[in-house]
Amino acid sequence: MADRDRPWLMRTYAGHSTASDSNALYRRNLAKGQTGLSVAFDLPTQTGYDSDHVLARGEVGRVGVPVGHVGDMRALFDGIPLEQTNTSMTINATAMWLLALYQVVAEEQGADVAKLTGTTQNDIVKEYLSRGTHVFPPGPSVRLITDMIAYTVANLPKWNPINICSYHLQEAGATPVQEIAYSMCTAIAVLDAVRDSGQVPAERMGEVVGRISFFVNAGVRFVEEMCKMRAFSRLWEKVTRERYGIEDTKQRRFRYGVQVNSLGLTEAQPENNVQRIVLEMLAVTLSKDARARAVQLPAWNEALGLPRPWDQQWSLRIQQVLAYESDLLEYGDIFNGSEVIETKTAELLAGAEAEIAKVLDMGGVIPAVESGYLKSNLVSSHAARRARIEAGEDRIVGVNCFDTTEESPLTADLDTAIMVVDPASERSVLAGLERWQAERDETAARAALERLKATAATTDNLVPATLACARAGVTTGEWSFALRDVFGEYRAPTGVGGAPVAVAAEPGGELAAVREAVTATAAELGTGKLRLLVGKPGLDGHSNGAEQIAVRARDAGFEVVYQGIRLTPEQIVSAAVAEDVHCVGLSILSGAHPELVPDVLQRLRRAGVEDVPVIVGGIIPAADAEALKAAGVAAVFTPKDFGITTIIGRIVDEIRLANRLQPWAALHPSADGAHASS
Repeated sequence: MADRDRPWLMRTYAGHSTASDSNALYRRNLAKGQTGLSVAFDLPTQTGYDSDHVLARGEVGRVGVPVGHVGDMRALFDGIPLEQTNTSMTINATAMWLLALYQVVAEEQGADVAKLTGTTQNDIVKEYLSRGTHVFPPGPSVRLITDMIAYTVANLPKWNPINICSYHLQEAGATPVQEIAYSMCTAIAVLDAVRDSGQVPAERMGEVVGRISFFVNAGVRFVEEMCKMRAFSRLWEKVTRERYGIEDTKQRRFRYGVQVNSLGLTEAQPENNVQRIVLEMLAVTLSKDARARAVQLPAWNEALGLPRPWDQQWSLRIQQVLAYESDLLEYGDIFNGSEVIETKTAELLAGAEAEIAKVLDMGGVIPAVESGYLKSNLVSSHAARRARIEAGEDRIVGVNCFDTTEESPLTADLDTAIMVVDPASERSVLAGLERWQAERDETAARAALERLKATAATTDNLVPATLACARAGVTTGEWSFALRDVFGEYRAPTGVGGAPVAVAAEPGGELAAVREAVTATAAELGTGKLRLLVGKPGLDGHSNGAEQIAVRARDAGFEVVYQGIRLTPEQIVSAAVAEDVHCVGLSILSGAHPELVPDVLQRLRRAGVEDVPVIVGGIIPAADAEALKAAGVAAVFTPKDFGITTIIGRIVDEIRLANRLQPWAALHPSADGAHASS
């Protein structure tokens, strides 16, 4: 038997309902052969709210585990020895807080914290561009990252304090060149900030570089994706050697984990997602010189809803078959010397370096975020991709080609094909939070918060004051609101206004027909333009779909009201009334639609708005879609509705129906392609 390389860390991204429920899931996954943990936190935890905040309604435990205080963190890792566990935590704006809770629990277990291994994602820049879980303005956010890196280098030397995260850039539409360039610009901004802070001596910058890791996406074009990783590796080697003078080759090593692409998972014929996931995994494992150090795979049914433990097990077994049954790990890099691979890698590297130079000429990644340059580029790239899919240029099996199908036993019963979070879990979390605050030492908690705010007003490192808050029983919301008082909050640019037209309104084309319908309907209603409000209620920051609807509606002739993410139902209704809109479109991907959509409907009715249709888009199971329609929603769109122009045409008809006008498609049969049923 040939010598075999050690396999990559195998993880599944998991967490839901409550800390105790998630603990049971982690134990089962570890027993199945998973070699690391990847913690998914719920949106209130990610965005610095306690579970009883108004914006947390319907979001508690939905897309991850709620962690409100050190007691929750104890329950999350009960019986799991942290000194022996490699834990990845997908957390950004509140990363310092969650790492402090983790350290305190490890200390309570008797662990040597210097031996803790794992990663906090802690990349706030991509939150401004894609996921939307940012809290503070860019300057204070970079300070939090800098303080964490300085602290971990000195006290938790085996911990990766940041994942420079290109994964969500690709989900937001980034091309391979943009994914490399923008994440590398983030790395440069972070390393410059640490170097310039004076917290780490110049001779220890190699230790900082050696603890920087990346979290990368891999799409289905696996040759291009593999070349992307080779280009990434070469660029990191060059940047760390030339810009920061790092001589140790081990410290310059490009260290990355990966979750393969979720953007390409389809609701139509979801069984095809299995082979997509396999191809995407090969992109980051076949090339030894650019192989991922940790891999987590989504489940086949994530476009339908929350995967069950069995679905996650399937994804884990895919990794294990490749690592333990195949001979992949017995060889060196099987692509060295390939002219095709070298040419493509060089092409991506050259494109990335050109884009990096452009961003650095602007002053770096933070000015490029604040100006809206990066966000507009991503929205534009995503719009172009969507246009290629709609035109059939990019072929998606089961969606825009080969869409005839046999009935699938996997989805024969959609109600059992996904896991549904029990609403009782949220009530349990709220009761636990109330109990925790009632039983803690209130004086100690208040004193710790005052110390935190005082430290935030100086240039001192914030980690010691944050650890004091964790030990005193402070809650997630209290920690973040103390810092909000000092730093303020931030609303990132949406990128919608600067996005160019992605689909031309060619005569006889679908968009031209929809534009005609929009113009005619506005005239019939006696208004200058039809007005569409695109709203993101709750804490779901995945705004890609909402942005694409907003851009296409704009191109179809609508006046679009889009205020970005993180709005309460009350704020959305107030905007709808103030702007006198003709339709309200709600986008929710977190699963909070059963609570938030009826709230919006009820508030509209109380405001006397009866003739404005409400449409909803997101990852919405069929049973939920029917319930929403029964409650008064005009139309529900899910990932299977890939034709954005068709959706805009449907919105026009819903406006016409609400105003007792005949559907445009009925009056103009030749335009019925623009008005397909949802």
